[in-house]
Amino acid sequence: MPQLDTSTWFITIISSMITLFILFQLKVSSQTFPLAPSPKSLKTMKVKTPWESKWTKIYLPHSSPQQ
Repeated sequence: MPQLDTSTWFITIISSMITLFILFQLKVSSQTFPLAPSPKSLKTMKVKTPWESKWTKIYLPHSSPQQ
């Protein structure tokens, strides 16, 4: 029974890894990535709720004659 010749395995594996690395680098370098995010101002906007513009009984002072 002949023995398996493993003398070329090392160079085959190394050359395959180098080839895959080069192909991966070429694939990644051809991609376009988004730019770094720019900081936005944290200014909060005041949202007007419907009940803020209406005059209701809650807004009447306690000393009003209407009871």
